[in-house]
Amino acid sequence: QVQLVESGGGLVQAGGSLRLSCAASGRTFSNYHMGWFRQAPGKEREFVARITWIGERTYYADSVKGRFTISRDNAKNTVYLEMNSLKPEDTAVYYCAASTIGTAVARNVPYWGQGTQVTVSS
Repeated sequence: QVQLVESGGGLVQAGGSLRLSCAASGRTFSNYHMGWFRQAPGKEREFVARITWIGERTYYADSVKGRFTISRDNAKNTVYLEMNSLKPEDTAVYYCAASTIGTAVARNVPYWGQGTQVTVSS
């Protein structure tokens, strides 16, 4: 198994930036595709971004494309989500995800972090 711990959430004004981090432990980090999902109150968990094993490819939800950037540092067992030009609709709990097969479907993700709250005020 792999254990995931997110950090970096908080309260920010619209137009601001935040950087989320997810530290992994347990199995070999570079064996996993990593991703970020988010869940707003009353809504289903949705895909935000994902990155392949060594970071050669990244994928984004249309709603965040051009504003968010996912990256990873395999030497530090950490994946990041740089979020710029934040909007109130980005408010959600953000979850780190790990899977051996890259996926944008939440139900197919076997490993999750505990989540970190991001709140964007207007």
